[in-house]
Amino acid sequence: MAKGIKVIARNRKARHEYDIEDTLEAGLALKGTEVKSIRAGHVSLQEAYCAVDRHGEMIVHGMYIKPYEQAGMHNNHEPRRNRKLLMHAHEIQKWGQAAEREGYTIVPLQLHFRDGYAKLKIGLAKGRQLHDKRQAIKEREQKRRMDEEMRRYNR
Repeated sequence: MAKGIKVIARNRKARHEYDIEDTLEAGLALKGTEVKSIRAGHVSLQEAYCAVDRHGEMIVHGMYIKPYEQAGMHNNHEPRRNRKLLMHAHEIQKWGQAAEREGYTIVPLQLHFRDGYAKLKIGLAKGRQLHDKRQAIKEREQKRRMDEEMRRYNR
């Protein structure tokens, strides 16, 4: 298996909707057909979020993995099933307590393979208000214009 990181999917909307305060990489408990479908790039993180369940495990809700086409109807997985994150107990406790604060949630940011293992990069996120989103867009546009002017000036 090739070493390194191969990014499969990113949740671009998360960085727009939330301020990301902390990130963590966690493994995923997957079925064989899910891994094959992820390798093919048939996955979406758009409406996904993470939460601690009543058994003290971190679960990803709403992540879509398309059923693997070459698998039979009976051997395939459910596309939007809840999937367990593989994390240490102290990490689950720490992140669960942080997410319980008002306005905070845990969102998946990126799905990738590291050394052949599927990993999910999650972030502790605080929701943005509409005016905060507009301000962030304005600052990004100003930075882009400044960079463009600097490139023009340095030619």
